[in-house]
Amino acid sequence: MPDVFSLRSALYLPASNPRAIEKARTLPCDAVILDLEDAVAPDAKAAARDAAVAAVRAGSWDRRTLVVRANAADTPWGADDLAALAEARPDAVLLPKVSGAEPLAQARAVLGERGPALWAMVETCRAILSLSAIADAGHGLSVLVAGTNDLALEMRCRPGADRAPLLPALSQIVLAARAAGLAALDGVLNALDDAALLAAECAQGRALGFDGKTLIHPAQLGPANRAYSPTDEEVAHARRIMEAFADPGNARAGAIRLDGRMVERLHLAEAERTLSLAQKP
Repeated sequence: MPDVFSLRSALYLPASNPRAIEKARTLPCDAVILDLEDAVAPDAKAAARDAAVAAVRAGSWDRRTLVVRANAADTPWGADDLAALAEARPDAVLLPKVSGAEPLAQARAVLGERGPALWAMVETCRAILSLSAIADAGHGLSVLVAGTNDLALEMRCRPGADRAPLLPALSQIVLAARAAGLAALDGVLNALDDAALLAAECAQGRALGFDGKTLIHPAQLGPANRAYSPTDEEVAHARRIMEAFADPGNARAGAIRLDGRMVERLHLAEAERTLSLAQKP
């Protein structure tokens, strides 16, 4: 099972675009999300589903986590999507508009207990109010994905460059994910030609505690990967933590003094994650 806590970049691609799917196999993204929902017109849904299944079965995704976003269960295509993905078995299935635990249970029943992991889109006001139930639902749920476009539309808010109206909801998504041991991915940025805004939004998302960011264009991958990768200073500090706790004199210590600060064993786990992220291309 892929390490969902090391997914710095997750790129949405319409499953109806074969050229985009083929190109994705060469892109520096940590996850590819083949979309059957928003990016696919109603008359192309069945063909997109077939294309997604073929892409999963063809393999050659290397270290990239392969996810397929299905249509919601209450649409004409949702049931067929899940039935097809139960056979194809991507790494994960992303469920849209999850506003409670029931859609997760229903999807797991179709996908099977040993089927793909579940990712949940948190993109409605009801979902924000039901985050605890969603995050604690189980059923193989491993990632919460912020759906900032739909959420802002339903809230009737105007996020602006600083996303101020969405920050309380974004923080709640991270809190719910951490409480349940899940990963959390920030929402997309629609602006494709504003490098400064992308850098700012990535920095903001990392500061909020997100593990990575969902993206809609390959040009956004580099900035997102850099923003969610540890800095040289963070890598050096992580190495010092690892070395300090590896010292036989600290074998039984729950907390030690390092660089003038108190460091506990919980920081050791984060140091290990930091060094693992630093090795990613």
